[in-house]
Amino acid sequence: MSSSSPHAPLLHGSLPPEGADLPWGGPAAGRVSHAARLPGAAVDAPGPHTETTLGQPAEMTLGVMGGGQLGRMFVHAAQRLGYFTAVLDPDHLSPAGRVSHHHIQTAYTDPQGLHQLARHCVAVTTEFENVPASALEELARSVSVSPSHSAVAIAQDRAEEKAHFAGCGVPVAPYAVIENPAPFGASVAPADHPLGPGGILKTTRMGYDGKGQVRVADRAALEAAWDALRNVPCVLEKMLPLQLECSVIVARGADGTCVHLPVQRNLHRDGILAVTEVYEGNLPPALVERAQAAAKSIANNLHYVGVLCVEFFVLDPSSPAAQALGGLVVNEMAPRPHNSGHYSIDACDVSQFELQVRTLANLPLTQPRQHSPAIMLNLLGDLWPGVAQGGAATGTPPWDAVLALPGTFLHLYGKAQASKGRKMGHLTVTGASVEQVRATALQAAALLGIAAF
Repeated sequence: MSSSSPHAPLLHGSLPPEGADLPWGGPAAGRVSHAARLPGAAVDAPGPHTETTLGQPAEMTLGVMGGGQLGRMFVHAAQRLGYFTAVLDPDHLSPAGRVSHHHIQTAYTDPQGLHQLARHCVAVTTEFENVPASALEELARSVSVSPSHSAVAIAQDRAEEKAHFAGCGVPVAPYAVIENPAPFGASVAPADHPLGPGGILKTTRMGYDGKGQVRVADRAALEAAWDALRNVPCVLEKMLPLQLECSVIVARGADGTCVHLPVQRNLHRDGILAVTEVYEGNLPPALVERAQAAAKSIANNLHYVGVLCVEFFVLDPSSPAAQALGGLVVNEMAPRPHNSGHYSIDACDVSQFELQVRTLANLPLTQPRQHSPAIMLNLLGDLWPGVAQGGAATGTPPWDAVLALPGTFLHLYGKAQASKGRKMGHLTVTGASVEQVRATALQAAALLGIAAF
């Protein structure tokens, strides 16, 4: 169904059959403020409702800005709880748009598209942090939006993000905001300088999966890197001796209730998450407690509503930096579900995507319980035959052999074409013991051509 205006956004979706029962008892009868109710009440339930031009009540429709795999898994979680869904994304083949009830195919800042999304939904969220904060601010004038545009704006700017972390009392790597490399001498900084002698130059905006980052060792390298990054504002971080990386996913409701998933231990390759391991004992208990407390502090001080992932560096415990910074420093946050939390779909009683639905619909938040050790493997386009060699895919990975292994859960994202570095899906492995899960995950990795871990 599309608007009669030749300039209106494309909106795809099917109307329910004529005479079909529509359960009006949705999560609310309002827009900006909505009470917690699941869809599915009797058709003649009392109370007002607003029917949209799509044929469904706005009280029952949840919207998402962005149509990637995170939006797709949000849509699945929302639909399982009985909600209609609407996705705004410019790509007609977007993974989320292909499974949502409705797909508004416009740019993220298109006024008509935003108006349609707000009109058709009781609440709207975002699936990635580079959706313009201004678009979320505009939506919030007429519909409930979480996380807020102000929280997303902080996550979009590394300098503001680090200032927020420091304000929460959470350790960060020593850094300086760079708008001109002139203040630095022959080296990036003297050896006794809080930043020196080397660092990582990161753009303050639009960095993702290792993009917009360059290692620098001296002033010449800093100037060259800054030029390569087109002289945009950057953050220069001190290089720290890392032992490993981990992340914490929290969900915070409008009433301040905050729950978390178990701490995830992460392995990155070429700046992209490759493996996530989640089981008791994967990290020291004291470090787990500190990471969880830091993530909650970051969310609480933002007055955050939604799902938030906070990523951490665990420092080499024998290093002076670990002694000075306490062994754990925050790297960045993502105001959305995260790749490292995908295992929760199969290994927890409440997934990160159901938590996202619950925070958006004002439903109760319960502390998730992990019922099995889990390892998640990221499935990049490089695994498809022919892609790693620079060509088009000539086949598919050996899914039948992988799925013959016990405790394997394959999730493919419905992307039309595989390409190098593109996230095409993930594989979660669960089992009765950590040893069993690791053995199976390593078997699966070998079958798929993923390096051992």
